Amino acid sequence: MDNTKIPRREREKLRQRQEMLSAALELFSEKGYHNVAMGEIAEKAEFAIGTLYKFFRNKEDLYKSLILEQAEKFDRELTLAITEPQDEIEKLRNFVTVKGEVFSENISMIRLYFAETRGASFNIMADLDSQIRKRHEQFLKALASVFEKGIKKGRFQNIADPYYLAIALESITNAFLFLWLEAPEIHPYPKSPDTILNIVVKGLLES
Repeated sequence: MDNTKIPRREREKLRQRQEMLSAALELFSEKGYHNVAMGEIAEKAEFAIGTLYKFFRNKEDLYKSLILEQAEKFDRELTLAITEPQDEIEKLRNFVTVKGEVFSENISMIRLYFAETRGASFNIMADLDSQIRKRHEQFLKALASVFEKGIKKGRFQNIADPYYLAIALESITNAFLFLWLEAPEIHPYPKSPDTILNIVVKGLLES
C-alpha cells in the first residue's frame, strides 16, 4: 500500500494502529496472551485506553488483527519470492532463502503464535486457524504451480503431484526453521538454499 496517497488523517490513524500492534506484540511475546491487559498495551503504546478501544473492540480482536496482518505479510513476501525469478529452480531457491529471512526477522511473532496456539481460547484459535489455513492454501497452490511449470519444461522429473512436492518443500523448510528456533547455535538455518532444496530436487538415490 502506498501511504503517500492516503489522506493525512488516515495516515495518522494507520501509524497509531501500528504502534498499538507493535506494543501488543512486545507484551504478548514477553508475558503471553492471557497475562496482558488492554490497559498495559495502551500504556506501552503511550495512548489512552479509550483510544485503544477505538481501534480494537477487545483483546481478542487486537490479537486476531495482529496475527492475521503478520500472516498476510509473510504470505505476501513468500509469494513475491516465487514470482520474481524466471527460472523455476531459482524461484525455489529464492523461496527457501526468503522464508528463512522472514522467519528470523519476525521471531517474536513466530514464537508468540506457536506458543499461544494451544493456550489461547478455542474460539480465537479456531477462527484464526481457519483464516490462516485458507491464505496458506492459496500460497501452496502458487508454490505447486512452480513445480508444475518446471515439470512441463522438463526442468523437473514428473515423479509426484506438484501439490505434494510443494507440501514436501514447505514441510522440510519448516522442520529446519523449528530446529533452528530450538537450538540456533547448534542447528542454524542453512546459508545455502540448496542444502534444503536438494532433499526434494535430488533425493537420496544415485542416478
